[in-house]
Amino acid sequence: MMPFIAHRQSGFIPHRPTVHQPHRSPNPPAMNLTRRSLLHRGTLALAAGSSLPAVRAAEPAAAVAAGDLPLIVSTWPFGKPANEAALKSLLGGGSLLDAVEQGIHVTESDPKNASVGLGGIPNAAGVVQLDACIMHGPGHQAGSVAAIEGIVHPISAARRVMEKTPHVMLVGEGARLFALEQGLASVPLDTTAAYAAWRKKRAAEAEAAAREADPEKKKENHDTIALLVLGTNGDIAGGCSTSGWGGKLPGRVGDSPIIGGGLYVDNEVGAAGATGLGENVMRYCGSFLVVELMRQGLHPEEACLEAIRRIAKKDPKGIDISVSFVALDKKGRFGAAGSANGFQYSVTHRGSSAVLTAPGVGPLDIGPVGGNRKDQ
Repeated sequence: MMPFIAHRQSGFIPHRPTVHQPHRSPNPPAMNLTRRSLLHRGTLALAAGSSLPAVRAAEPAAAVAAGDLPLIVSTWPFGKPANEAALKSLLGGGSLLDAVEQGIHVTESDPKNASVGLGGIPNAAGVVQLDACIMHGPGHQAGSVAAIEGIVHPISAARRVMEKTPHVMLVGEGARLFALEQGLASVPLDTTAAYAAWRKKRAAEAEAAAREADPEKKKENHDTIALLVLGTNGDIAGGCSTSGWGGKLPGRVGDSPIIGGGLYVDNEVGAAGATGLGENVMRYCGSFLVVELMRQGLHPEEACLEAIRRIAKKDPKGIDISVSFVALDKKGRFGAAGSANGFQYSVTHRGSSAVLTAPGVGPLDIGPVGGNRKDQ
């Protein structure tokens, strides 16, 4: 079980029993906070708390008890309201796929999110092209869309591909026409006006940032939502959605809609999702790797850390790969890790919804932007 202990300063930290210690690598990342210091510094956000500072747990979380399921884990603080929508769907009788879809809808509909949905940064031609995928553990089902334009909820298009076609992936204009045929919400493709509006908005934001010089105001400028769900019966599902790398070449597809890249679900083991610079995830089948490491017995957090270490060992950029993972396993354990420090992720189950800070492998900080938002 993973009960949450209320701290007198209104924060919450997860209680972690001393039993069932997860496997740790011979060289775990250094941690400067002791459990006692965490007790006094407090402050995981519950219910009202995503605005409170997230904290790094002193050790990986113990398993969430069966009575506290379902468990939802997602990338970034903006995943918290998505998690809560997913939980509401499940408690209202919705399926795992309904929960994934409804949760990600929240992020795709957020006009302030510049990296997911139609509010995302356009490509180099001034067009917002979206990527998404969904997986359902039972039956090992998957659906995906890539470089789709004008569709409000690409995660819904991905689900329709999985459920209504014999295919796994549709792209470009074919994906858009299929989504329209399925009756999904869309917007007119006025790319010239959209690009002009985006240029004006970005110029205004840059001017305001220069005046205020407040890095705290840039913290929400992150990318991809990956959302994972473990149901009360032990089944698992997940989804991923993004507008991708801002200013990308038209037609560029990142890891988010790639099964095994931005998302992977194995109903016998667990699930993982990725965020960051997609090229550095997809070349290594990153989420698949995390799940396979969990299959070998690693705790989800350690699996995320080890996957990043392996990628960094092979990649020419070394640890400067701008990659982060979230994961959960069949046992109800969860975790995350980033190639840099400061990656935040959201965890929700019955009675608890919190933003946590994952360990980083490298010495750098993630900074105000995620991988897709970096100027490459």
